[in-house]
Amino acid sequence: QVQLVESGGGLVQAGGSLRLSCAASGRIYNNYNMGWFRQAPGKDREFVVAITWGGGRPYYADAVKGRFTISRDNGKNTVHLQMNSLKPEDTAVYYCAVSNLVGIGLPMFPREYDYWGQGTQVTVSS
Repeated sequence: QVQLVESGGGLVQAGGSLRLSCAASGRIYNNYNMGWFRQAPGKDREFVVAITWGGGRPYYADAVKGRFTISRDNGKNTVHLQMNSLKPEDTAVYYCAVSNLVGIGLPMFPREYDYWGQGTQVTVSS
């Protein structure tokens, strides 16, 4: 089965940057989807971005569009999330996830994902 390990979280001041990584083990098929979610204390898990492993245009949540960028290194089975211009409201535990569902679009709900990493804490101070 697929295993995911996130890394790269930490403490940063508002306006700063962080680069998260998600290392995957196990077979990732081209039609699988990779997603990033985040969850702040007391809030539901929130969609950040998703991309199909085999290629295609990623879909970003409005809250992060223009600031966050997802990238893939298929040879290393790794997905990165570059986060720039960070805001205090970006503070959350960030999770990467894999969906093996076949559909017509990128999944954006947690229930549509089958595998999850352990999460990495991102804290943005004022």
